[in-house]
Amino acid sequence: MIGKKMKNMIKVGITGQQGFVGQHLYNTLGLFPDEFIRVDFNKTYFVDQAILDNFVSGCDVIVHLAAMNRHNDQQVIYENNVGLIKQLIGALERTDSNAHVIFSSSSQENNENLYGKSKKEGRELFINWAKKSKGKFSGLIIPNVFGPFGHPYYNSFVSTFCHQLINNEQPKIEVDGNVKLVYVGDLVKALVNKIRSNSGDDLLTIAHTDEYKVSEVLTLLNTFKEQYLDAGIIPELKDSFEINLFNTFRAYINVESHFPVKFTRHTDPRGTFVEVIRLNLGGQVSFSTTVPGITRGNHYHTRKIERFAVIKGEALIQLRKVNTDKVFDFHLSGNAPAYVDMPIWYTHSIKNTGTEELFTIFWINEFFDQKDPDTYFENV
Repeated sequence: MIGKKMKNMIKVGITGQQGFVGQHLYNTLGLFPDEFIRVDFNKTYFVDQAILDNFVSGCDVIVHLAAMNRHNDQQVIYENNVGLIKQLIGALERTDSNAHVIFSSSSQENNENLYGKSKKEGRELFINWAKKSKGKFSGLIIPNVFGPFGHPYYNSFVSTFCHQLINNEQPKIEVDGNVKLVYVGDLVKALVNKIRSNSGDDLLTIAHTDEYKVSEVLTLLNTFKEQYLDAGIIPELKDSFEINLFNTFRAYINVESHFPVKFTRHTDPRGTFVEVIRLNLGGQVSFSTTVPGITRGNHYHTRKIERFAVIKGEALIQLRKVNTDKVFDFHLSGNAPAYVDMPIWYTHSIKNTGTEELFTIFWINEFFDQKDPDTYFENV
């Protein structure tokens, strides 16, 4: 039974696995362990033909994301991108692979630059390979992608703006035009659906989900900085774009230096008053008690915004970004109430490290839905 189950699973390899889109796709495939087997890839495979051939022969689907986006010399971009495609095609031919190759091209295909030319020629090379082999090919035209973990000054102007604002730099708008955008989570959903379909498309345009002026995006990001980063206020988030943009912004905050954030305590003869959260949107507030030595959590979210506030007792809150090793430890105490917000794609837990009951208040931006919990269990 186990062997049959493994046989029906789709073996997926991702060139550029450690890149912006690649890590999101790799992590998302991991949410479906009964459906996909992830074939690990490292960029060093391109310099060793035998290892590259072994990688290719182990894949039912290869998502080719590895590419150079920026360089001072456009010719270097062109030669690098076309060269990687030729190396991959060489491995496909040597192994007589009939894999489904999914290629991330760009809306810049028809622009007068060598990056766009490298994408267009690369797509044509893959089409020719598919015609001569038993393989399938899908060439995806992808708009501007934004989301958490993109590299500033490289992947997206959104990444650059987030990095600059969080580091108290003032972003500059070079051209304030309308930009068609797709959130990396929505792009990954489209990629997963294409993997599942097992059908080729020489040219498939991924629809943009949002269109904004650069200045409009910057205005929202400035609001996030002023309200959330500087004042601890959860801003009003009117739609999915603003939620995705806010989660993107939060991903560039250095959690190690920013958290925990101490509350302001107002004390008089009656006792103490502490304001836990200021919200410009709704959500769900709850509290828990935890007996000494017990740990809660050990899960992560891919879209939810969540705050843990310790109001009584002693606690250790731990965070770890999925598929990384570094663990962030935050020690909180009811004697100095503070909070930690949970970034998306960070598994997190809270442990009672004291000798009395731990009291914690939780806020999350959406009601719990048993059918769509967005909660994935993984030990910190």
